Amino acid sequence: MPNQDIRLQLDLKIPMRDGVRLYGALYRPTAGDKFPVLLIRSPYSTQHPRYVDWAVRFAQSGYAVVMQDSRGRYDSEGLWRPYIDETNDGYDTQQWLGAQPWCDGNIGTFGVSYPGFTQILPAALRSPYVKALVPIANQEDNYGHMRYNGVLQLQNAMNFIWLGNRTNQNAPRDLIDWEEVYRRLPLISALDSIGDRPFYREAIRHNAFDDFWKSYSMKYRYAEVETPAYFITGWYDNLVHEGFKCFNGWTTHARTEEARERTKLLVGPWTHSAIGSAEPFGDIDFGSNAAIDIPDAHLRWYDQRLKGIDTGIDDEPPVRIFVMGENVWRDEHEWPLARTRYTKFYLHSGGRANSLHGDGELTVQPPQDEPTDSFTYDPENPVPTVGGQSMFIDNTGPQDRRSVERRDDVLVYSTPPLTEDLEVTGQIELTLYAASSAPDTDFTATLVDVHPGGKAINICEGILRARFRNSYEEPTLIEPETICAYKVILWETSNLFKAGHQIRVEVSSSNFPRFDRNQNTGSTPGLDAEIELAHQTICHNAQYPSHITLPVIPR
Repeated sequence: MPNQDIRLQLDLKIPMRDGVRLYGALYRPTAGDKFPVLLIRSPYSTQHPRYVDWAVRFAQSGYAVVMQDSRGRYDSEGLWRPYIDETNDGYDTQQWLGAQPWCDGNIGTFGVSYPGFTQILPAALRSPYVKALVPIANQEDNYGHMRYNGVLQLQNAMNFIWLGNRTNQNAPRDLIDWEEVYRRLPLISALDSIGDRPFYREAIRHNAFDDFWKSYSMKYRYAEVETPAYFITGWYDNLVHEGFKCFNGWTTHARTEEARERTKLLVGPWTHSAIGSAEPFGDIDFGSNAAIDIPDAHLRWYDQRLKGIDTGIDDEPPVRIFVMGENVWRDEHEWPLARTRYTKFYLHSGGRANSLHGDGELTVQPPQDEPTDSFTYDPENPVPTVGGQSMFIDNTGPQDRRSVERRDDVLVYSTPPLTEDLEVTGQIELTLYAASSAPDTDFTATLVDVHPGGKAINICEGILRARFRNSYEEPTLIEPETICAYKVILWETSNLFKAGHQIRVEVSSSNFPRFDRNQNTGSTPGLDAEIELAHQTICHNAQYPSHITLPVIPR
């Protein structure tokens, strides 16, 4: 169907329960009277080029497509309160669309990032018209989006805040001095430069997982959903961990067998802003095989769920992952994989694991009597972000970490070169026994694939704020110089460490500006400007065997 066979309406007005009207654009084929409807709800404009392209393609395939601006954004009426109104507004929109004469009674949803979250929130209200969701790079809740183990995802949060205040008349992003914004203290004062709404200030003040975050979280609502979802994310997406939480929540707790059994997950070697792409990024080229036609994936799902066409998608295993290193796609029947062998790799050293040139080792043999390692964390000189799961930093994704590993405040532990391939697929967890001179501090970890010749590529990373070591809901400070156990989650990955490569773990206390700096004072994060040094001690002996647990997949 050529583009001239698509009917376009740019002033679609949809009333909400409180009388506010939300505006959007409607694309539908000129031939025919009733169609399944595909809906995206977004704060980023109905004229976003990617979504316009998708809308045309979907309409050419026999769907009506509605692209709606969120409340208070662009042409839509009302006050924009990020996330808070999306549940009811989404449901009201779905109910209105289902009653329109050009809707055949079937609705699917789509969208990436925020528009992924606007799909899952109203799912718990169960509109009878909605039969298929495709949330891409979405979160379970905003605590997981803006905070990671209690630590503010600074760079992502600040750029999202800027986006949320942006209109077509705003200054371009590159006119903002982002380095100054990231370093400003107290952190909450950075809002003066990039946009200020009550929600943003509250998001910084509420560092624990409290009612502010729980009020619109999906964490406790999975048992209310009935509609199958097709979750899509990437190993280097800053929301990959959230995507896995949603998939597991849906398949374990959904209200209907259809939702539990038909929900799917697709994970590629992608960043947040390049889902489906095979374009080389970072220091690794995953090859043309990494590409997925994302609109086509949508259409296979929609045709099956909304048109009753047997596309074969229901006969496929629920999980499809890209195994990095081997650079192949593989179907799986569950997550985590039932055949996983969780294997502990222990940290060792003679007390000088500092930097790439230290004596840190990583082996499957438990430590005995070994000296501790130590370093000083200075918030004025944090470890810089190099690669990883970040939304906007230019050097996101797989990057050579050797510039970071030359620092004395980074501990480096490596295996000898592997004698055979070793696949790691699943969630990674570091158990760290450590003490600090500060009442609160952070500990970071990065899993690295060291190539022959020395190139050190980050696979996944994690951070934990000490006050949240026991609970994200009830933070407690630590007793200085007391050894505590810290569980640092490095999220999920799938990577084949090839023979001749080394497995490496980096340990430090900062990753800036991906995460905000712990100021080591014990004060409420984000609200003061005081900074202290933290002297960190890492234990690895028989009593305190620090280790990383790798989900090894037999071959």
